[in-house]
Amino acid sequence: MPKQTILVVDDEKDLLDLIEYNLKKEGFEVLKAENGEEGIAVAKEKNPDLVLLDIMMPKMDGMQAVEEMRRDDQLKKIPVIFLTARSDEKTEVEGLNKGGDDYITKPISTTKLISRIKAVLRRFDEKEEETNVLEVHDITIDRDRYIVNKKEEEFHLPRKEFELLFFLASRKGKVLDRQTLLNKVWGDNIYVVDRTVDVHVRKIREKLGDHYIETVKGVGYRFKE
Repeated sequence: MPKQTILVVDDEKDLLDLIEYNLKKEGFEVLKAENGEEGIAVAKEKNPDLVLLDIMMPKMDGMQAVEEMRRDDQLKKIPVIFLTARSDEKTEVEGLNKGGDDYITKPISTTKLISRIKAVLRRFDEKEEETNVLEVHDITIDRDRYIVNKKEEEFHLPRKEFELLFFLASRKGKVLDRQTLLNKVWGDNIYVVDRTVDVHVRKIREKLGDHYIETVKGVGYRFKE
C-alpha cells in the first residue's frame, strides 16, 4: 500500500521540521510549504492526502488558502486540518465554515496531532467507500463533483453545507440529533457549537427550498421521505 502524503503549511521552519520528523516516523510522506500561496502550488502539483494548515502566514493566510482550495476542482476534496495559535472560538468556527475538517490549537503533543490526522484520514477513507451520487425526490446530489441538481438548476454549495445535505439525504427518514450531525460532518475530535448545524440547515433551505429537511423539535433534523 502506498504511503499517504501530508502537506504541512506553516511559516515556522522549526515547527515544520519537527512535524516532518514525527510524521515520517509514522510512515507518512511529507511535503512542506511556508505560506498559503506556496501551499496551494504544492498541493496542485503533488495532490496530497491531507493538508495541515497554519492560519497566520505571509502572502496568503490559512483562511484564504482553504477558500482557494474549496473553489478548485482538483483540491476541493482534500481534507484540511488547521494547526494554529489562534484559540478563540470565532476563528475556529470561521475556519471550519470555510472548509476546514478539524481545528487544532498550538501547542499540541505530536502524539495527539498524529492521532487527529489519522482520525480525519479514516473518516475520508470511509466516505470514499460510500455511494457518491444520491437521487432523492427531485434533486441529485453528486459528491464526486460537489454539485446539487434540482430539475434544470445546478447548485454549488459550500463544502460543509454540501456534506450536511448529503449525510442527511443518505439517511432519509431518520431523525438525527445535532451532536450526531456535528460528529459526522465536522468530526468528533473538534468543538463546534450546536448553532452551527442550525445555521447550515437554514442556508441549505434558502437555496433548495424548505421542504426537504424537517426540523424535529427538541431533537434535530430529518430528511423527509
